[in-house]
Amino acid sequence: MRYFTRRVVLFLITLWAAVTLNFILPRLMPGSPADAALARLASTGQPITNAQRDAIQAQLGGANGNIVGQYFDYLGNIFTLQWGRSYSYATETVAHSVGRALPWTLILVGVTTIVAFVIGTLMGVYAGWRRGRAADATVTVGATFLASFPPFWLGLLLLYLFAFQLNWFPITGGYSAGTAPEWTWSFLVNAFEHSVLPAITLAVTSLSGWVFGMRNNMINTLGEDYVTFGQANGLRGRTIATLYAARNALLPNVTAFGLSLGAVVGGSVLVEGIFGYPGIGNLLYTAVTNQDYPLMQALFLVITVSMLVAIFVVDLLYARLDPRVRVGPEGS
Repeated sequence: MRYFTRRVVLFLITLWAAVTLNFILPRLMPGSPADAALARLASTGQPITNAQRDAIQAQLGGANGNIVGQYFDYLGNIFTLQWGRSYSYATETVAHSVGRALPWTLILVGVTTIVAFVIGTLMGVYAGWRRGRAADATVTVGATFLASFPPFWLGLLLLYLFAFQLNWFPITGGYSAGTAPEWTWSFLVNAFEHSVLPAITLAVTSLSGWVFGMRNNMINTLGEDYVTFGQANGLRGRTIATLYAARNALLPNVTAFGLSLGAVVGGSVLVEGIFGYPGIGNLLYTAVTNQDYPLMQALFLVITVSMLVAIFVVDLLYARLDPRVRVGPEGS
């Protein structure tokens, strides 16, 4: 109970610090969202009037009052999802833009992260158990080969081969133009076809990390005394590999997996940008390109909070898997 209380307090303090930092950073940047919008308007050759400046400032939720009042207004807006208006998408609020992109990233990056973790962990267990043999060399060399592909390069290669040359998959987007997202079988099939190449890119480029991590953990665990004791008692190799070595070697990978799930919301900016996938990563790229401060601030907040929540859940899960963490070195 004491461990849980400490984790909750630390989580709340870290969350408050992250939320406060997200409030401060945009105000330290030169200019303002209104200045960026007016500069873009001026680049078209249109004259800028004070009335236009006031209208844009009001539309973007310009800061009024002292900094303390702004901070408390900001905290209230967080809980009510009143994050202002995005001028990258003039007809949408920031909350609507984030809510529209979030499910695409959660499904694409979340599923590929889980699949890559499961496959990579199993391959790492097998390679670690067969260390020094042909199976270990095959898995290690294969994982090293896959790790040499940068995500953006692999994505472009897949696009060229399977979309442009062979025309097996769509080139860009999350669904075909002229269709609207809806829960119908035809749309789900269409969306799946658009997600195959981005999913392969993300899974392949992240697989090697899980393989090497689990293999190294397995090798270290196989040198422990309890594994030697199990072998001396005549336990089967498969039992030792799964119930003794792999179970304990999995603990560090659980932490990395939790952090990876926390990073799911952030998506992959490069991969989503290459494929034009309508997720958080592509939305963040659009916000940065357009200097859309309200949208950037909301995205940074969502990404940071999701990572903190993932770390908090991993802390609790790790204590459940390893009682030594919960009890502590002094048994308190």
